[in-house]
Amino acid sequence: MLNISEKSISEGFKKDNYKAFATVFQPASHKKVSRYILAFLVLLIAILCLPWTQNIQANGILTSLKPEQRPQTIQSTIAGRIEKWYVREGDLVQKGDTIVQLSEIKVDYFDPDLIDRTESQIESKEGALEAYLDKVQALESQVRALENGMHMKIEQTRNKVIQVGFKVISDSIDYEASVINLDIAKKQLDREQELYKQGLKSLTDLEAKKLKVQETNAKMISQENKLQNTRNELLNAKLELETVRNEYLDKIAKSESEKFSAVTSLYDTEAGIAKMRNTLSNYSIRSGFYFITAPQTGYLTKAIKAGLGETVKEGEEIISIMPFEFELAVELYVKPMDFALMEKGQHVRFIFDGWPNIVFSGWPGASVGTFGGTVVAIDNFANNDGKYRVLVAPDKGEKRWPEALRPGSGAKGMALIKDVPLWYELWRQLNGFPPDYYKTTNPGKAADKNEKK
Repeated sequence: MLNISEKSISEGFKKDNYKAFATVFQPASHKKVSRYILAFLVLLIAILCLPWTQNIQANGILTSLKPEQRPQTIQSTIAGRIEKWYVREGDLVQKGDTIVQLSEIKVDYFDPDLIDRTESQIESKEGALEAYLDKVQALESQVRALENGMHMKIEQTRNKVIQVGFKVISDSIDYEASVINLDIAKKQLDREQELYKQGLKSLTDLEAKKLKVQETNAKMISQENKLQNTRNELLNAKLELETVRNEYLDKIAKSESEKFSAVTSLYDTEAGIAKMRNTLSNYSIRSGFYFITAPQTGYLTKAIKAGLGETVKEGEEIISIMPFEFELAVELYVKPMDFALMEKGQHVRFIFDGWPNIVFSGWPGASVGTFGGTVVAIDNFANNDGKYRVLVAPDKGEKRWPEALRPGSGAKGMALIKDVPLWYELWRQLNGFPPDYYKTTNPGKAADKNEKK
């Protein structure tokens, strides 16, 4: 058959009698196989040229878009002991509804009449404040009276000084007159002696003139003494003026000192009243914390502290609450390699836990059971797992997310990036390259458009 040997058996052997030779040696079968291979290659090339949407896949959980709409716990503002529960787990409570009642466990607040007693203390302090205020006003009046008395006394003393001054002038004139009279009397005595020697005057006349000189001299000495006394009186009047001023200034200073002491006590009392009012306000506010109320409308999910008589500390969690109204969003956690590709306004497709879906990651238009979203916030720091958090809100231009979704459910997101040929995506995946970096034409306008919608 292979024509290796020079001898051949083909002459004594008829191929037509065997079906195998008829099946193998058919010229048309080679053409069919070639056509099939060629068609497969054309189909493969066509498939490789199909557009493929690059995407970043990441897992996440459902949350609320607004922080106040996320599940939260209700804490106790004060330390206390649980006395009574007013709700059960799963109840729908309105904002302000009472959840649990606490009682006091601190010794400083055991007195049931604590607020009334504090109010009485404040009233007593206010009475003392009024007394100090009256005292200050009385001392101010006393100071004004002393000032007025000082001015009047000073004027009176000044008038006395002026009067004594005039008296000094008068006595001084009298003294000068007595001096002149004495001089005249002496001259008359001299002439009288001359006349007596000449025998023109008698001894009696001479002695009369001597007596007159003595009288005039005595009168001069008296006027001199009187003038000296008047001058001393003027000096004493001037000293009295200074003494009056100093005495009144001393009294005014004492009254001012008492007034300042009263003002200091007044301010101390005001400070004490303000402090006691602050304490009273704290007591009143603290009494309102004995009843823990719902901060917003929602469902009570889990009682962290249970039973009666159990004590809680300040800020300790008592029960958790799920808000009744919330706007859903998804927290995606992206790897650092893909974080640089994320930006605000970027479109994301989601698969939610519990919803049937058929997903073609490269052809999002052909996927079934996925929901659209838009990136609204990106964290600039990694979490403990080394991933970055991306917050995605529902895309208002697409169908709404299911009403039954609740925060905490799982979600898988696919951030759509760029359309590339399928062969390029296979080549990228085989080489382990990241998706192509790109920038949207105008992410700001896209975000503004979504906000308007």
